[in-house]
Amino acid sequence: MNLSNLQPASGSVHHQSKRVGRGEGSGKGGTSTRGHKGAKSRSGYSRKLGFEGGQMPLQRRVPKYGFKNINRIEYEVVNLEKLQILVDTGVVTDTIDFAQFVDLGLASKNSVVKVLGRGEIKAKLKVSAHKFSASAKEAIEAAGGEVVIL
Repeated sequence: MNLSNLQPASGSVHHQSKRVGRGEGSGKGGTSTRGHKGAKSRSGYSRKLGFEGGQMPLQRRVPKYGFKNINRIEYEVVNLEKLQILVDTGVVTDTIDFAQFVDLGLASKNSVVKVLGRGEIKAKLKVSAHKFSASAKEAIEAAGGEVVIL
């Protein structure tokens, strides 16, 4: 290495683009490629999301419909057939409560559990949940089980 072959590390120098706003002699002086007047030519300009140059934005042009109830309660659903499968596999013996629903991944810890009547249950179970459908309650009690509403 000597003075004739010194050069900066590759990638450290990058002057591909022409510097704007450095006088008329540079070829990019004056308006600095921003055109004349208007918001875009000024410093500090930032376009709002969805702005279409003053035209009514698409988000406001399209019709709105429907209703979203803010007080709606989303239930985690557990059917009787699922409870019977848990009994058959030996996971549940005689009682199942909310903590077990969470441990088994059937509900999250902040959710509300509702037991529905799809399928049939033959096992005598004490089931604890927030809600029960009429058919589920009837089927659990008919099998000799107990329903506990949390």
